[in-house]
Amino acid sequence: MIPERQPAGQPSPALLFDTINAHQRTEAIKSAIELGLFTTIAEGKTTAAEIAQNCEASERGTRVLCDYLVIIGFLTKQNNRYGLTPDSAMFLDKRSPAYMGSVIDFMLSPLLTDNFKQLTAAVKKGGSALEEETVVAPDHPVWVKFARAMAPMMAMPSQLLAPMIDPEAKQKLKILDIAAGHGLYGIAFAKRNPQADVTAVDWPNVLVVAKENAEGAGVSDRYQTKPGSAFDVDYGIGYDIVLLTNFLHHFDVETCEAVLRKVHAALKNDGRAVTLEFVPNPDRVSPPQAAAFSLMMLGSTPGGDAYTFAELERMFQNAGFVRSELHELPPTIQRVVISNK
Repeated sequence: MIPERQPAGQPSPALLFDTINAHQRTEAIKSAIELGLFTTIAEGKTTAAEIAQNCEASERGTRVLCDYLVIIGFLTKQNNRYGLTPDSAMFLDKRSPAYMGSVIDFMLSPLLTDNFKQLTAAVKKGGSALEEETVVAPDHPVWVKFARAMAPMMAMPSQLLAPMIDPEAKQKLKILDIAAGHGLYGIAFAKRNPQADVTAVDWPNVLVVAKENAEGAGVSDRYQTKPGSAFDVDYGIGYDIVLLTNFLHHFDVETCEAVLRKVHAALKNDGRAVTLEFVPNPDRVSPPQAAAFSLMMLGSTPGGDAYTFAELERMFQNAGFVRSELHELPPTIQRVVISNK
């Protein structure tokens, strides 16, 4: 049951019950995606009976699930017919080019969710309480799953980042993509600029996915790879741009500064490091989605964090960079830090 909220100032257990039962929201959206429920509704099957038949589910179960999805904001309901919200139509209909349903394969993987079954221990320890290897362990298989499952979610920010950094897309660029994963950030530069050459660093099995994506984008002739750890691989020198997208938050400050010194050495004298991160405000509680990412890192890494701009700026300074600037990347919740050598 989701209790009604009480007037402001009047104590109520509503938030407590909502939070304790929040796991039901997760499982409901997971089930709806697995059933193909949103696509079914988009195709015009809008009653519980029609949806159930198409999804090969019981009518009662379908009705209960759909009603719950209305309650939490993923569906609409009128005259016993269900409809998609604008967000659901954009991101959860498999026919949409912006479909993001595949993200559950990574974000709801036991490799991630099991971390939070021992959160009390992680809070006491100050890092992941798992005895086995965390996601930052060498060649962890979770990153292949990440590369395949999260690509749809990364398509938009990658397409926004490239024109911010290379607006004219005319000059020759040598780009290094650290922990490239799916490779979409480097590929976005190569697609816009026919004079951009990209070198991707990641584990060998992950780079298979990046190379597939580069080939699909038609830029494989300008896409090279350096397999191995970002901390051990010889990057080479003479890069105009080094991309650090969703990477630094996995590590403590000392470890971040170690890789940033390598980045600094790999850049040309006028080169730039481009960092995409969840960057909370100095208060560390806003904006809420970026700030909350700290908890993800507490549960899943030994020492990672969502760093403020001041913290990132200090890391880059300690690694030899002369200036860093913070930029928004709307409509995403992430921010871009551009650091000059």
